[in-house]
Amino acid sequence: MGQENSMIDPETPPVTLGARSLEAVAEYIKKEKAQNVVVMTGAGISTSAGIPDFRSPETGLYANLARLELPYAEAVFSIDYFRTNPNPFYVLAKELYPGQFQPTVAHAFIALLHKKGLLKMLFTQNIDCLERRAGVPGSQIVEAHGSFATQRCIDCKTEYPDDLMKKAVLEGEVPHCLVPQCNGLVKPDIVFFGEALPEAFFQNRHVPAMADLVIVMGTSLSVQPFASLPLAVMEGVPRVLFNLETVGDLGSRADDVIELGDCDSGVRKLADALGWREELEALWMEVGGKVKEEEAAILLEQRKNMTKDELLEAEIEKLTGEVDMALKMSQDHTDRVNSMLDTDSTKAQPSSTPLISTSETSKIESNIEGRPASVQLTKEPPAINERLQNEHPVVASSVDTKADLNVTLPQNMLEKANTDSKI
Repeated sequence: MGQENSMIDPETPPVTLGARSLEAVAEYIKKEKAQNVVVMTGAGISTSAGIPDFRSPETGLYANLARLELPYAEAVFSIDYFRTNPNPFYVLAKELYPGQFQPTVAHAFIALLHKKGLLKMLFTQNIDCLERRAGVPGSQIVEAHGSFATQRCIDCKTEYPDDLMKKAVLEGEVPHCLVPQCNGLVKPDIVFFGEALPEAFFQNRHVPAMADLVIVMGTSLSVQPFASLPLAVMEGVPRVLFNLETVGDLGSRADDVIELGDCDSGVRKLADALGWREELEALWMEVGGKVKEEEAAILLEQRKNMTKDELLEAEIEKLTGEVDMALKMSQDHTDRVNSMLDTDSTKAQPSSTPLISTSETSKIESNIEGRPASVQLTKEPPAINERLQNEHPVVASSVDTKADLNVTLPQNMLEKANTDSKI
């Protein structure tokens, strides 16, 4: 995903590190050679908080937006569609609004870097604000795709009060600008398709070149211009990747260290090597881990009071519910596809005889699951290489509408959603 370059020859020795390992990275930090650490994060650092990413085939947001009856899944985050119909977005906003989820161990690790005075800057694609909640100050966060931390009118740009925004979202209302002569729609300062990235991103895009250590966590690096940030790191500066798979050009340099797996496990290994594990776990408990433990304890206590038969019945009910949900989502999708086919068939050739076989329907369903090629957002950004290499003004740049925003959304919305098109 992202820019894919050939991996470094294993026989090639590192230039800066003693070895391409987390232990060598820890030694590099302990020798105080890493005083300006730049961290780059995506949805993967929040999944253990119960927040799925956008593009997972069955659990991602784009696969579960049928209930909103959108023209295509990404429309819920299209500024043009929002202007004509803001209601679908605010249906989702009620469930993804900050406050329902706790920071993960990976978030706590970033906060620990700040606490130790080592964090230069955090670049994140997430809109969940969990970095802030973990203790990373806003002044050291570049939210490349915006966040729910602030909001404003989309017309006159007047900021909207936090308390009124929260009230409107929780009550399922669409907020409007408080300026009487404006009365425009208000939305959180998250980047929609067709909008420019925050100015802070372009004002700080030089920072990776100043880093003496870069840590990349939980991102596919498939969305520009964020995906090009690791390329700006100077040769010889160690780059560490905590991710489920290798992405971008990471792994192509002599001092790249790749730790595949979930982000929490990866940072715990680094914390062990640094001798920070106890401090990391204590900080995590302080900012969110305690809540998770309490919830687990309540569940454990409930199970203790059950007989073996009750435990078995509860497990069967859980599995049955999951199967029922899967079947319902599958049936709903089939019904929608058949409805679309019936409508199209009626327009083209009115007939009481079925126009299509079951096998053909299955083929069409598989095609419809992806967004039709003709359905595209209208605004396209300039090529990122032009912007980064030629240093042209970038205030008008917008998110790549053909790539999916690597942001996160709450798990609880998935239980109420139906499968629809994915990006």
